[in-house]
Amino acid sequence: MSWFPISTLVTRNAMQRPATRLYPFEQRTPYARTRGHVAFAIDNCDFCTVCAVKCPTRAIVASKKDRTWAIDHSLCILCENCIEGCREGCITLSDKPWPPMLAKDVLGFRQAFESPAV
Repeated sequence: MSWFPISTLVTRNAMQRPATRLYPFEQRTPYARTRGHVAFAIDNCDFCTVCAVKCPTRAIVASKKDRTWAIDHSLCILCENCIEGCREGCITLSDKPWPPMLAKDVLGFRQAFESPAV
């Protein structure tokens, strides 16, 4: 066995960049039509709870009485049922991925109560 093919392989690999990325320092740009995560704008929401009813995995919990909205990203399958059911358009799908989770992460929103005008 000759040492020449092995030495050329080692030299070529030493001169090139690594085949992998140094995640999370180097992140790739998302592909077209990538599903990232569900984004929510509380200012437009009227808390009709249609999104929570349409969610097949029960990842969304909404309360009209408490004016709260919460999503568990570990349960969400990005099916877009909540986006299609939202009448106000306050739920959108972002193309950026949700950061890696080390523990169960529930993202909650609470709208401030408006005092009645007297």
